[in-house]
Amino acid sequence: MRPYDLWPDDRGYFLEVVRIKQGLAADFVPETTQISAALSYAGTIKAFHFHQNQTDLWAPSQGMFQVALIDLRPGSSTFGLKNTLYTGSLKPWQILIPPGVGHGYKVIGENAGMLIYVTNRLYDPKDEGRIPYNDPSIAYDWELQHK
Repeated sequence: MRPYDLWPDDRGYFLEVVRIKQGLAADFVPETTQISAALSYAGTIKAFHFHQNQTDLWAPSQGMFQVALIDLRPGSSTFGLKNTLYTGSLKPWQILIPPGVGHGYKVIGENAGMLIYVTNRLYDPKDEGRIPYNDPSIAYDWELQHK
């Protein structure tokens, strides 16, 4: 993770998502790099999915997100571990998600969330796997975390 550059002024703000070949995207090849955005309404959960080969770089730019990560790589020393991050307009972080790490999010708060994401490969549906957000084998708690 690293903070992204955000320059606010009296008209709004300018957000620099990524510089190809620099920072977290240093290894992304320009010819296969894809930049996309997804708007999700408050309370929406989009989870879980993972990639065999693709690396994602997320930059939540509007709203707040509860980001859930789970290591699905069998040979990893952190296999099976879950992590929760809170990021978005109040905490502008980029998140690098390597292949084999399951990921998803819930838009928290009252406003919609805008996720800008950069991938090191063009979209290939054969590279993507999906797991339901409420899969009992993951048992991720999407409810309020600070109970």
